[in-house]
Amino acid sequence: MKTYESPEMHTAEHILNQTMVRMFDCGRSFSSHIEKKKSKCDYHFGRDLTEDEKKQIEKSVNETIKKNLPVSEDFLPFEKAASLYNLERLPFGRKDSVRIVRIGDYDACPCIGQHVSSTGTIGAFKITTSSYNDGVLRVRFKVFPGHNEND
Repeated sequence: MKTYESPEMHTAEHILNQTMVRMFDCGRSFSSHIEKKKSKCDYHFGRDLTEDEKKQIEKSVNETIKKNLPVSEDFLPFEKAASLYNLERLPFGRKDSVRIVRIGDYDACPCIGQHVSSTGTIGAFKITTSSYNDGVLRVRFKVFPGHNEND
């Protein structure tokens, strides 16, 4: 199983992805790179984000974090998971079951990474930059464990 240096950052990625889906109906990121200091997600998108949109995304992600939602996992048979979720990003071939990570009632997706046990431990979420090139929106972000969005 792939491990992440920062379960906080990885869980924030899930919340960012669901926020992008809800705000822009753009689908989850097709590529991401998650590190402790900074991370990025790439989306199929038609333009860069406006400053107002970045603020709205940050606000939504931070509000979700503050709800202190439980983060849990369950396992679905492969066929059931394939009918409900996109399994293309999972780094392994067919298995008998697929791990689904749930963030309260906000998000659920297949994942092999490590996560926090509740969103309240993530800290503050901040988009550092975004850029657009050739149909790809890249969103770079950080989390600040132990802080809230007003710090």
